[in-house]
Amino acid sequence: MTDTLLARLDQFPAVALLGPRQVGKTTLAEWIADQRESVYLDLESPPDRERLDDPVYYLSGHADKLVILDEVQRMPELFQTLRGLIDRGRRKGQKAGRFLLLGSASIDLLRQSGESLAGRIAYVDLNPLDVLEVGPAERDRLWVRGGFPDSFLADSDAASMVWREAFIRTYLQRDIPQLGPRIPAETLRRFWTMLAHDQGGLLNAAHLGRGLAVDGKSVARYLDLLVDLLLVRRLPPCHANVGKRLVRSPKVYVRDSGIVHRLLGLGDRDAVLGHPVAGGSWEGFVIENLLGAVPEGTEASFYRTAAGAEIDLVLDLPGGKRWAVEIKRGLTPKPERGFHHACEDLKPDRAFIVYSGDDDYRKSGGLTVIGLKGLCERLQG
Repeated sequence: MTDTLLARLDQFPAVALLGPRQVGKTTLAEWIADQRESVYLDLESPPDRERLDDPVYYLSGHADKLVILDEVQRMPELFQTLRGLIDRGRRKGQKAGRFLLLGSASIDLLRQSGESLAGRIAYVDLNPLDVLEVGPAERDRLWVRGGFPDSFLADSDAASMVWREAFIRTYLQRDIPQLGPRIPAETLRRFWTMLAHDQGGLLNAAHLGRGLAVDGKSVARYLDLLVDLLLVRRLPPCHANVGKRLVRSPKVYVRDSGIVHRLLGLGDRDAVLGHPVAGGSWEGFVIENLLGAVPEGTEASFYRTAAGAEIDLVLDLPGGKRWAVEIKRGLTPKPERGFHHACEDLKPDRAFIVYSGDDDYRKSGGLTVIGLKGLCERLQG
């Protein structure tokens, strides 16, 4: 990510580095700060916030430095100020590398920066650790513990579970209330846990509402919040014109597999493999890894018809290529009949089965069986 971030800073006046809490944004920003003259402000720190009581005065005094603003969604009113400073700097010939903005809540940051900094800002997503960043022997640990560095690197599975529980409680009891929504922490945790139980299932707002004793609008609000906090993914259905009745509801995934397992109380690999969520958890793990590796501009969806034809992940890549991906846990993957029917409908350029092994081989019908790391490498290459 370092090369990408440096390239964007050399091109744009402002760069937003987005990712959930504890994923490594500040660590990466501090490394960048060591490479060039900079000033770092944590907007959750009262002394740092006080420095920005008069932001134009303070930031103008650091016009020759890279200004790093951490947790910038805490002060959305800053974006209008940044726009004026960027435009003033452009008139003086300073075109790039003014501000690095770190944010752990996407929607407020994107909306504010989209309104105020259009054409002046680039976005870089920092995801948890993925299969390209760990050794082959550590892949199961990555799946079970998730990709947050402190969880993955914990001394034991038990210590990892303690970290993930603290992570969940911090979001529910501190971060979300600070962002404004008045949702009881217990209610939101139950909702989050219900999503984990149905990992990769179609969104059924009525069912979720009955379980929480709330209406459909509340369910939509809760889901929007977790999506905006980069904790849950809403995978849209593919809207292909194939003349068949298509499923219209999105599929919903808790994005980090370790958080799924903590919400369900699954402390180690054996507990995960013995739970009904194992298949959905592996599917979500694969999808997050693949979407972290896709080229910029890729559109992701799933395909399902009322008759049962289904593709777990459809990737529409830049340049017009379409890849179909079936996800199977285990070492002897066999595609479902519905996958073949779906491929006949969509006619993808490539069709893959991602499985738990590492070898790549071809099957009849132009189908490639491939390990997760191998497909991530193909997407990046």
